[in-house]
Amino acid sequence: MYESTVTVKGQTTLPRDVRAALGLTSGDKVRYLILDGEVRVLKARSVEELRGILSRSGQKPVSLEEMDQAISAGATGSVDLDK
Repeated sequence: MYESTVTVKGQTTLPRDVRAALGLTSGDKVRYLILDGEVRVLKARSVEELRGILSRSGQKPVSLEEMDQAISAGATGSVDLDK
């Protein structure tokens, strides 16, 4: 477990091992996620870094039109799970 002190201005320094675990370097941004009284610190990622993060081998990319059709079908309850 790591700890740091909060200054009068509400600032703190992330311990070196925490920065290393998150792959943080000078100038990087972090995000804070509050869940059930706990705070999680995450390295902020750009949209470009997220490209392909959900891809699976053997699964073809889905177009925006196909996504819209799936959303519409789900909203109307006419989802065909066999496709």
